[in-house]
Amino acid sequence: MSVAIITGSAGLIGSEACKFFAKQGLDIVGIDNNMRQFFFGADGSTNWNRQQLEQSLGTKYYHLDIDIRDYEAITNIFQRYGESIELVIHTAAQPSHDWAARAPKIDFTVNANGTINLLEATRLYCPKAVFIFTSTNKVYGDTPNKLPLVELEHRWEIAPGHTYEGGIREDMSIDQCLHSLFGASKVAADILVQEYGRYFNMNTACFRGGCLTGPNHSGAQLHGFLAYLMKCAVTGTPYTVFGYKGKQVRDNIHSADLISAFYEFFKAPRSAQVYNTGGGRYSNCSMLEAIEMCETIADRKFNWTYAESNRIGDHIWWISDNGKFESHYPDWKMKYNVKQILQEIYECNHERWLKEVPND
Repeated sequence: MSVAIITGSAGLIGSEACKFFAKQGLDIVGIDNNMRQFFFGADGSTNWNRQQLEQSLGTKYYHLDIDIRDYEAITNIFQRYGESIELVIHTAAQPSHDWAARAPKIDFTVNANGTINLLEATRLYCPKAVFIFTSTNKVYGDTPNKLPLVELEHRWEIAPGHTYEGGIREDMSIDQCLHSLFGASKVAADILVQEYGRYFNMNTACFRGGCLTGPNHSGAQLHGFLAYLMKCAVTGTPYTVFGYKGKQVRDNIHSADLISAFYEFFKAPRSAQVYNTGGGRYSNCSMLEAIEMCETIADRKFNWTYAESNRIGDHIWWISDNGKFESHYPDWKMKYNVKQILQEIYECNHERWLKEVPND
């Protein structure tokens, strides 16, 4: 028996990983206590996705409603499966800037303590397993905002000829900047994953994602940019754009493209790796551009307003340079751009979303 333990298994990346690695023949142990609903309310609930997993994967998927902060419970799982565990994919997190500021201790214990619980259990019971962590570009704090940016009609862009014109590399400093409390807790987890790799010679990787997205995202106001944007377009729900004239740029990577990167790392793992992983120059958009695409796909006017104040620590411009990962794993190629992602989100979810809208 070959086992993959996947935390946040009913979330966007976790569920994509469950389906993919089950097809590769691994038995999936999913850990998810739907804390996303606690963070973001009914919009954030992942129960619908858990039910889909259980129905589609059957006996290949075993769900555990466990909190990753519960070290005893985590230890019991790893002890039970031992060296049958070949892969650990850790996607469970508190992912919101705003939420972290309201409850810093909960944010830190989920993101940092939860991560060390999983690392330590891996070290003790399956040290040869591959450990993949979904980190974030927010570990760089607001350093990207110090880049020389040029204002265009619909977006900000980096000055031509800059060393990061093709995207931001892993050599950007994560020090001496404003991170947001969420960014700080993810830095702690990120460094732990690296340290366990170096110090204990484990196969660990931090994938520092930009906007991770796809049709299985339970998008909510505070997290899940493209999915929630499309949901608002479909249902007419008001949406607020925070700061930067709506021209802030994000690269967006489809969950399937990210999981295919995980698979390349799983087949040929390395120790203590850090990869910036996002849509890069292939798949990126500004808020204004995304709104226009949503209006076109949903075929209705978008109900949005603008607030002058940006979120603390929020990036004005972020495009990842995937070059390091591509140099290590040249067979990896992205398949989805922003328009394709939004179209798929719409096609997979618009009927369900419209059923959720209360009748007047």
